[in-house]
Amino acid sequence: MKIRQQKGLTFDDVLLVPKRSPLRSRRDVDTSARLTPAISLCIPIISANMDTVTEAKMAIAMARAGGIGIIHRFMTVEQQAQQVSKVKRARSFVVEDPCSIPPEASIAEATRLMDEHDVGGLVVLAADRRLVGLLTRRDVLLAPSSLASVAEAMTPAERLVTATPAISPAEAQRILYEHRLEKLPLVTEEGVLAGLITAQDLIKSRKNPHASVDAKGRLRMGAAIGVGTAEMRRAEVLLAAGTDVLVLDIAHGHADHCLDMLVALRQAFPAAQLIAGNVATREGARDLAEAGADAIKVGIGPGSICTTRIVTGFGVPQITAITESVAGVQDSGRDIPVIADGGIKTSGDLVKALAAGASTVMIGSLFAGCEESPGAHVIRHGQKFKVVRGMASLGAAMGRKQAEGGENESAESQEDWDKVVPEGVEAVVPYRGHVREILYQMVGGLRSGMSYGGARTIAELRTNAEFIEITAAGVRESHSHDVNTV
Repeated sequence: MKIRQQKGLTFDDVLLVPKRSPLRSRRDVDTSARLTPAISLCIPIISANMDTVTEAKMAIAMARAGGIGIIHRFMTVEQQAQQVSKVKRARSFVVEDPCSIPPEASIAEATRLMDEHDVGGLVVLAADRRLVGLLTRRDVLLAPSSLASVAEAMTPAERLVTATPAISPAEAQRILYEHRLEKLPLVTEEGVLAGLITAQDLIKSRKNPHASVDAKGRLRMGAAIGVGTAEMRRAEVLLAAGTDVLVLDIAHGHADHCLDMLVALRQAFPAAQLIAGNVATREGARDLAEAGADAIKVGIGPGSICTTRIVTGFGVPQITAITESVAGVQDSGRDIPVIADGGIKTSGDLVKALAAGASTVMIGSLFAGCEESPGAHVIRHGQKFKVVRGMASLGAAMGRKQAEGGENESAESQEDWDKVVPEGVEAVVPYRGHVREILYQMVGGLRSGMSYGGARTIAELRTNAEFIEITAAGVRESHSHDVNTV
């Protein structure tokens, strides 16, 4: 038997010691951080790849705010790729592959496509991708039943204002305004469609100047994959759909099959950005870094709905797990970020995680109550709640089994349920409104925390950080006490 002499510390065990600060305002700090060596974020916050937290709607909101969302993997490959496409279509300077329809299609088919892809119009293309027209919702809204095809309702190409693929954003804005247009097709000299610029995308760019975007101006997002043999195809499809980063996510990331999968992904997709985890030790982080990960996800059991530590007896308190994992990355000789995954309850926890060495934090339950999360609404005693569940809970495990088995999988038998040993729970959290409101509070607390630490950047926060252990009385003193709050 071996017992480590070092005590394991988590967020409520420590406080940061205030430092002399040169900052006159919390607005003077820079909250940007690295997600991977190739991807930076304006705010160091990631929404978790949980099926009650992040799908396209949440990923879009996170990216617009300057963070990023990771779409969960508990769906078919095709469904997950469609979620990726929704995020990528939500904003860009040029929509390279806009939704299209042939001129001979019916009005009903056009309406169905616009509803399915949540777009306000379709480009009408011939078989050789020549632009023959543009169809908008206004064209079909009050269309008489006598119209048999798209060709009869569309605005034909000869009446459209178009531009070349080399157009600049400023010139596109001028043309859209001058002609009072909502959509500007880009066509080659041969009349072949090369893309589409919309007024809405230009407006979104100005409205969210700090959004996380790729080189093409599209919102950034990530997608989770597992370690099964079918996951190589999932990775290929997701990357082809435009995924910015793949998250190889299993409960125990310091395992041979996870390391083997990471090596295989790196060989098959050398340019892909890969995040791997979860780990909680120096050795685990070092091995994942040496296997080719671009960032390490840290956390075994700190989440509010995770019961891994109770069920298995294994885990490391999160502050210690972060510091150990950062040391492991340094041992590997690589300069890659660490992501603190789980246990974030307040903006103070966010500050502590970054001060301990994490570059970003991943948040689950706190975001599960937001409007953008896919969790179900529940009304209890006149108050609104949303459902959240750990990804090792009984329901999530069976959902994963069904997704991996495909749509033709037969209904779960009692034997299937009996074989699951859950390491998470299902619960409800208060409805919290839009995620941007939570992010505003979290980032505001981070800015204040950085000013207390005398830090203009997260790197300076880490350098200046000095932790002090506190007692249970210190924890009580840190909260409001001896008053009746209103």
